Amino acid sequence: MALTKWNMKSFMKGASILTMAAVIVKVLSAMYRVPFQNLVGDKGFYIYQQVYPFIGIFIVWTSSGFAVAVSKMLAESRSPGESRGILRVSLAYLLLLSAGVFLLLRSGSSVFAEWMGDTALAPVLQAGAYIVLVLPFLAVLKGVFQSEGQMIPVAISNVSEQLLRVVIVLAGTWIAVRTGTSLYKIGEITMWAAVAGEAAGVLILTWFFLQRERMAAAAVKPWKVVRELTKISISVSASSLILLVFQLVDSFTIYNALVQAGTVSEAAMEMKGVYDRGQPLAQMGILLASTLALALVPLIAHHASKTDGRSALPFISLTFRTSILFGWAATIGLILVLPYVNEMLFQTRTGSVALIIFCIQIFWLSIILPLTAILQGSGNVRGPLILMLLGILIKLAATPPMVRHFGIEGAAASGAVAFAVVAVLLIIYFKRYWKLPLAPFRFYAVLAGAGAAMAGVLIPWTLSVDYWLSDALSSRASAALTALSAVAIGAIIFLFVVLKSRIMKEKEWYLLPFGKRLATAQLWLTKNRR
Repeated sequence: MALTKWNMKSFMKGASILTMAAVIVKVLSAMYRVPFQNLVGDKGFYIYQQVYPFIGIFIVWTSSGFAVAVSKMLAESRSPGESRGILRVSLAYLLLLSAGVFLLLRSGSSVFAEWMGDTALAPVLQAGAYIVLVLPFLAVLKGVFQSEGQMIPVAISNVSEQLLRVVIVLAGTWIAVRTGTSLYKIGEITMWAAVAGEAAGVLILTWFFLQRERMAAAAVKPWKVVRELTKISISVSASSLILLVFQLVDSFTIYNALVQAGTVSEAAMEMKGVYDRGQPLAQMGILLASTLALALVPLIAHHASKTDGRSALPFISLTFRTSILFGWAATIGLILVLPYVNEMLFQTRTGSVALIIFCIQIFWLSIILPLTAILQGSGNVRGPLILMLLGILIKLAATPPMVRHFGIEGAAASGAVAFAVVAVLLIIYFKRYWKLPLAPFRFYAVLAGAGAAMAGVLIPWTLSVDYWLSDALSSRASAALTALSAVAIGAIIFLFVVLKSRIMKEKEWYLLPFGKRLATAQLWLTKNRR
């Protein structure tokens, strides 16, 4: 296997390709849940969300974390023979690991389902178990191409596997609902759709891989490879895994706590399904902030490796400010329009208070994701990981009593509090290594002013529009027009305040995807001040 040495320009091009693919995958992942929920209702959505974290954790850990680990080790190998040896050990290790997880999910499905309080979930878990058998090949193949800067095969694979999965889920669910299939059987269909999607990704990468020349493998130390793979994969995927682990905690706690508090089983399932509406909303809310900010992380890693790393400081500050800016905008915007968005997407306004609390986590995640990526990129792995574990423990301890006392609103609050603790401690930890002001006071003041301006306009706007349209249109159509118009107005107001204040310089906007248009708008708005 010939190792390709590639420069910073090609690296950034590759990172941009993967970033664009990641955006498409995340949009598909969030958006298909809306028509799916509309087809199966809150109970059907509950069934899906109860089981998905089990396979989601292994998907992220292997196809993302292990892929990066394999890529890093291959890039650092000294010869093609050593690379081949690393690949063999990596694949063997992942096959053993996936076999163990497969057996655990298949044999333990009844136990897990009982712990979740719903024994009918066992067959859905068993169907989902098969996906882990495909993932070792996907992780290793992605690692090979990423180590050489060949991001196009990886991007094609990522988008194709998600697209096929979405098509099978929606088409299969539509047919199943039309034929009167049970919701738990539909849950199994969604799991098999995930298996088919990942298998398609493997086939695509295999085709690209077979075009390459073959090399003999050299001897490597297996345990050293296994140790490095595990360490790197966990550190790389920790910030993504915490979201899925929080969902897994919810799977084991919310339904059980609701039933313990006296809620009838069927109603508890539907309430959990309503709570799970927050997942795609949060995904979309954090998408812009995380994508724009994390696009800068390769630049930070590049500059941090030079001399004393001080040339990376402006990029660190820009990453933090970008993520906070768009994370804050998404959080405030969603809170202000959520009842209308809830009905527009999910047919009713049920659970809007819980979803408003749930969306607060978008802001905390806009801090956690970029800071974790920066710390990990500079070799600080243990601290963020410990803080993630602390957040999981807080979530695990707080959710059951909060749900028993406050219902799904308590579950949303426990997640928001846990993420808040992690975010605050992460900033303190970050300051130990990077002693720089992440943003001036004026930056935060302008964001607060922009949020207040949005609230001052959108609250009367949404109340008025919804009132006037409610007589002329159906409730859902009225909610849709109210939500969409409020989103457009809110975005204009927020960007006007931000651009007019110049808390981001024009040259900083240019470093961001699609930032050129914002820089141009800022120049136009501030031309009389310059």
